[in-house]
Amino acid sequence: MGKEFLYTEIANGIASQIKNGILKAGDKLPSVRMLCHEHRISMNTAKRVFLELESQSLIESKPQSGYFVSPFFSIKLPLPDVSRPSLIANNDEPDELISKVYENMGKKGLTIFSISIPSGDLLPQAKLKKEIVNATRELKEGGTEYEELQGNLKLRRMIALRSLPWGGNFNENDLVTTNGGMNALSFCLMALGKPGDTIAIESPCYPGILQLANGLGLKVLELPTHPTTGIEIEALKKMIPEINICLLIPNYNSPLGSCMPDENKKEVVKLLAENKIPLIEDDVYGDLYFGPSRPKCCKSFDKEGNVLYCSSISKTLAPGYRVGWIAPGKYKDKILKLKLLHSTSSISLVNEAVANFLKTGKYEKHLQQLRRTLQSNYQNYVQTIAESFPEGTKTGRPQGGLSLWVEFDKKIDTRILYDLAIKQNISIAPGRMFTLQDQFENCMRLCIGLPWSEVTQTKLRQIGSLAKMI
Repeated sequence: MGKEFLYTEIANGIASQIKNGILKAGDKLPSVRMLCHEHRISMNTAKRVFLELESQSLIESKPQSGYFVSPFFSIKLPLPDVSRPSLIANNDEPDELISKVYENMGKKGLTIFSISIPSGDLLPQAKLKKEIVNATRELKEGGTEYEELQGNLKLRRMIALRSLPWGGNFNENDLVTTNGGMNALSFCLMALGKPGDTIAIESPCYPGILQLANGLGLKVLELPTHPTTGIEIEALKKMIPEINICLLIPNYNSPLGSCMPDENKKEVVKLLAENKIPLIEDDVYGDLYFGPSRPKCCKSFDKEGNVLYCSSISKTLAPGYRVGWIAPGKYKDKILKLKLLHSTSSISLVNEAVANFLKTGKYEKHLQQLRRTLQSNYQNYVQTIAESFPEGTKTGRPQGGLSLWVEFDKKIDTRILYDLAIKQNISIAPGRMFTLQDQFENCMRLCIGLPWSEVTQTKLRQIGSLAKMI
């Protein structure tokens, strides 16, 4: 029996005991040494067993004490409802609300649950500064020259290398760098659409996508979306004759946190290709998985170059660096023309620094720690919500990403809750921001990318107390 199979088999056995109630919350597990003795395995294999169980939120380690069954496993608030938007294209943009929420970005003294990025305290700022300094030494003219149109070659090679585990199988010539993820999506929509075309998206959907689509004169068709598995494919099939473009965030969608199963991704790619409808895939959250492995992407199943894959480091490493990329498939020439017209070049110095950060392995080490922190945060948020929020509150169950979707009783309007919370120096993202229709007024998105502390917990409890007042 191979070592890979052995540690998985042992972990699955313990997981089964936890899920079946044989091992209960708070029960202590055998020590690493005991596990070695019982199963005749090495210390490294035993440690991998515990890491696997931790990644599934089934156990937690306590310094100097050992491993225990996690109390969070038994906390399961009801799931939010499947969204049921009108299947008529709508462009009623909540512009004023979006502006009100996003103007808080960067403000001091606020606890910002509303912006879906990791806190600077969770990012390797000192290491990134060193890479910037090194890049000025390595680049010709210290990084003051334009780089080639397609983007930094070293960066594209590292991105291509990182695509192999999930089936992207890119090479450097498949990729075009951009100034962040939204710049990538903007290029794709400009390349594919014209005013009056209809774009299909998830509902709820990231506000920036709604604003971008509206700004380009596109009609937005919101699709029914399940809080854990993403869009309902039958609804997509029904609306195929009306659709010109489809844009999805299949992995840990913001704001729901949903992740489409592989079979759904494969079916969507096939369906859209057969109907000659291009798919723009936004995968900025894919590296933030809580489980043992990264999920596949729609691009993994793309055989015809019909999927334009977009991603960035804005949600994982450095939001302010504005480093993104596209694997545009058969639309590469159109994307390059748009990049030449709109930006000419990406930022040489920053792209070189990020490329080196990826090449040295520092990025993967950072991601490992960030994923553990976000998973722990999610558990802490749900426990606090269960204790402090109004009865009947529902929450998503993301398996990765930065978003936690919260659904209250219909009587609670989160726009009112926002106004109450901001007076307490707390910013939330009301659900109405994430749609062009009159829905989600009783919902909100919370970012789980803040460092967990007594202050964070207190602010969450305050949100619950304010919600009870409405």
